[in-house]
Amino acid sequence: MATSDLKIKVCGMKYSENLEELLELQPDYVGFIFYDKSPRCVAGQEEEIAAATKPDVTKVGVFVDEKKEVIQQKVDSFGLGMVQLHGHESSQFCGELKDAGLTVMKAFRIGEDFDFEPLKAYAGVCDFFLFDASGPSPGGNGVRFNWQMLERYDLDVPFFLSGGIDVEHLQEIKALHHPKLFGLDLNSKFEISPGLKNIHRLKEFMEDLRV
Repeated sequence: MATSDLKIKVCGMKYSENLEELLELQPDYVGFIFYDKSPRCVAGQEEEIAAATKPDVTKVGVFVDEKKEVIQQKVDSFGLGMVQLHGHESSQFCGELKDAGLTVMKAFRIGEDFDFEPLKAYAGVCDFFLFDASGPSPGGNGVRFNWQMLERYDLDVPFFLSGGIDVEHLQEIKALHHPKLFGLDLNSKFEISPGLKNIHRLKEFMEDLRV
């Protein structure tokens, strides 16, 4: 996929006015975190998020080792178009969600010794993978992993690149030519505070990426 065609996912949105401003930029995906240990958890903003809609913008729910019943309830309540699993979910668990009609993205945290072999079990039950950096939290650590590691990935599942992506990485991103790179996941490097995004910097990044 050409760099100008990469999908943009902005994750960790929390505040309604900030979300409205973001939707005007027409990202492809907007992520909401339903993990109560995250500073970006959307608890208390349920009505605003459920009401937020924009043509061609898919709402993504981020979950960490959550029960299937809870995930399904959030999908129904918030109109989520995809679920992102950021914990230790098994391939069987992913398959059960996919069988229920959900679009499933499984996140993996990449370190220098990461083995891509176990991902084969997920290939038939996930629509997307997300490759993030290892860190103390399940996500949103604001650090990068070694992108050269992606050369080891040869499965057919398209993936989102995540982990500490910033404006300064645009040229490196444009130099990536992995055939399965589908999109970019933007979060902590574009924040004023957890869950509050700098819309100007996001606009700058999105415009420069698509030049």
